Amino acid sequence: MRVVFAGTPEFAVPTLRALIAGGVEVVAVYTQPDRPAGRGRKLTASPVKETALDQGVPVRQPETLRGTEAAAGLRALDPDLLVVVAYGLLLPRAILDAPRRGCINVHASLLPRWRGAAPIQRAILAGDAETGVTIMGMEAGLDTGPMYLTRRIPIDARETGGGLHDKLAALGAEALMAALPGILDGSLTPVAQDDTRATYAKKLSKEEALVEWGRPAVEIDRMIRAFNPWPVAETRLGATTLRLWASEVPALPASGAPGRVLATGKAGIDVATGDGVLRLTRLQPPGKRPMSAAELLNARRLDGETFD
Repeated sequence: MRVVFAGTPEFAVPTLRALIAGGVEVVAVYTQPDRPAGRGRKLTASPVKETALDQGVPVRQPETLRGTEAAAGLRALDPDLLVVVAYGLLLPRAILDAPRRGCINVHASLLPRWRGAAPIQRAILAGDAETGVTIMGMEAGLDTGPMYLTRRIPIDARETGGGLHDKLAALGAEALMAALPGILDGSLTPVAQDDTRATYAKKLSKEEALVEWGRPAVEIDRMIRAFNPWPVAETRLGATTLRLWASEVPALPASGAPGRVLATGKAGIDVATGDGVLRLTRLQPPGKRPMSAAELLNARRLDGETFD
């Protein structure tokens, strides 16, 4: 079995490691080109590239997979299967048709719910009770292919985007290795998705990270958790922007305009919302590290202030 792996971020690393540890012949890894990162904007390899090089697997980093040259290059590897995990580039028909057994994808949701780029965070934002991973056959549509296997897990009440990412990355690796024998010998029959139940998980942006205090407290709390560690929820206090890392929803009645600080103390900063009170417990001032609400209050009084 000759497998080509395509992936880029940390989410894809457990699956690549599982394939190699499972004795699968990974003949090449495709990953996105090195990108500028950090304050110095130094070109940085993707986590998948670093893992592949550490394991001695050849790496390819095309800017695009469109055109005859890209398809010819993949066919020259003589792959049985292309395994794709959060690669980040569209796969044209010529690429999808190149491997003998086609292409399969590890997707971080229970398809057809949350097709698209940010299924982990969108599930938390929506208040979903559970999520999981889907092993699916790839076709030209966006995450529309037939499903070989799903694995489900509950979404904990205080789950963050980062925590759920790590759980699903490990679950995706386990699910792929469980499905792989049946996919290759034909004993695992894929099931078509119900397109009428599909929802779209659009890509995250920093623009949507600004808190709207007129929303209910439970929704803002989900936002803060979903956007941890990126893009991180924010609120404005005059000319200052504070990043919000953690919060909770106490059983208290709101008694002020949305955004109004109602009380402060060691437990946190209570803020009125459109429905209920949100308690901020971990914040980050400009140029500072994230800190507890108590630490922030040692340096600045917020009683009676209003967040914009």
